[in-house]
Amino acid sequence: MMKIAWFGHVASERRNGMVSYSRDTVRGLREHDYEVLFFYHAARERALHDPNGIRIGSLDLMNKLTISTPRAREIITEALKRWRTDVAHVSIGFSLLDFSLADVCHALDMPTIATMHVPYGPPDTLWGAAAQLGYRVWANALAKYDAVIVFSENQRSLLAEYGVGRERIYIVPNGVDVNRWSPGNSSFKEEIGASLIITYLGRVDPEKNVDVLIECFEKMNLPEDHKLVIIGDGTELSHLRRKFGRDRRILFRGFIRDIEQNLYVLRATDIFILPSQVEGLSISMLEGMATGCAVIATDVGSDGDALRGAGIVLDLESLEEQLPLAIRTLVEFPEFRRELGSRCRTRAVAHFSMEQNLNQLVQLYQQVYNHWHRG
Repeated sequence: MMKIAWFGHVASERRNGMVSYSRDTVRGLREHDYEVLFFYHAARERALHDPNGIRIGSLDLMNKLTISTPRAREIITEALKRWRTDVAHVSIGFSLLDFSLADVCHALDMPTIATMHVPYGPPDTLWGAAAQLGYRVWANALAKYDAVIVFSENQRSLLAEYGVGRERIYIVPNGVDVNRWSPGNSSFKEEIGASLIITYLGRVDPEKNVDVLIECFEKMNLPEDHKLVIIGDGTELSHLRRKFGRDRRILFRGFIRDIEQNLYVLRATDIFILPSQVEGLSISMLEGMATGCAVIATDVGSDGDALRGAGIVLDLESLEEQLPLAIRTLVEFPEFRRELGSRCRTRAVAHFSMEQNLNQLVQLYQQVYNHWHRG
């Protein structure tokens, strides 16, 4: 059985799709009896321990940038030699080591795969332009990897334009555990006195447009028992709480670490909204889809491709006009809302299950390993 070195992320104080990606993929590989050596940084949660993992000291800068300890390369090299892993997989955004990990692994005769999480969006927006600049920078590092995983053809074309060989770029969409993230009973509505719940789940940062969602909801003058639930933490949370906290229809729940509590809320949710300016392929959106919510999301990153035909996809340029119309439509036409929820569930099971994701990953590991050793 193949041995895999995985460079990824652990739970942080803010919800992050890269954390979910590492956690769920490593767990899935181990459940399928693959031996995984998990390298991770834990600047905040020092009590976290993985018995088959290597924790690397680091400096965490505002959850945006991780700087590894000066001894990180030495620690990694020693561990890889000791464990004799067959292939390495780097979840990009691991740290500044992303730029040198391929060299480290190649020196040990080990092929290396990267997953490109960096979000992207329309280039004519501020955040979209910044994301494209990021792709130019990361392309220099990704060119060294033996395979690069992306989530859509658009993402592959963008990296190829910046110099990464198209033949080494593979589309492997994110996956979620559709058995866990599934429709089910929840008494959350009764607990908060709601007849209808709209939920946002993710980071509360400027590029996520949570302020636009809240302002739209507030202006719509919906009934008191129609609630907006915001789950997540970020740089804008305190400001939004101060500005909108008096509206009893808007509930700020902060970061919820317990997955079962997130599932409990989503199972009671009627409408899931992700109004971001940039995305990769949102795992929280896939979780909402798998749980049977009717989903509204902007056409950024790979989200529009994943949702189109099953939910409502909004044009980012017309977000402030289209968002209230989409919400009003789903509020006033419950049958249509339930139909979209059913479509979202079907789409998630058919195309974004963790089992499918793992099968594609393992096939890619074997393909890259075989190619490397054929020389």
